[in-house]
Amino acid sequence: MSAQAGVEEKNQETKGQVEESRSSGAQGKASTNLSTKVQQLIKEVESLTVIELAGLVKALEEKFGVSAQASFAVAAGPALSGAAQGGAAQPAEEKTAFQVILANAGDKKIQVIKEIRTVTNLGLKEAKDLVESAPKVIKDNATKEEAEKIKASVEAAGGKVEIK
Repeated sequence: MSAQAGVEEKNQETKGQVEESRSSGAQGKASTNLSTKVQQLIKEVESLTVIELAGLVKALEEKFGVSAQASFAVAAGPALSGAAQGGAAQPAEEKTAFQVILANAGDKKIQVIKEIRTVTNLGLKEAKDLVESAPKVIKDNATKEEAEKIKASVEAAGGKVEIK
């Protein structure tokens, strides 16, 4: 059976199921006694690969002029929601290394220099040069907690800090 013929057969079976549920008055209700036609359809869908299933979804969307965004994802479960949305359901990777940047020294340059020395263990001249050449990186590859701590202490001294 070709892929297109399989899609057409599935479309016909789906159309039959919709007409059957409308005629029985069971619209929108899940039935525990599924017809053999529906059970066969479920078995066929279970045997499809993800690529074949994505093709089926696309063909059904085009054939019936619908979108499989929310309602299909809920009905099909979490395993199919990524395929139904084109794989866009990948979890975002959490950032672990941050860059702490002194954006501006502010009015209290001397206090900011002292705080930069404390945070970075730089000498007086190096800390002064860093503060005067802002925006400048204070610390690379800092953890989130460390970056927040540096930001709080430098801002308390009067500087402006960004975390990237």
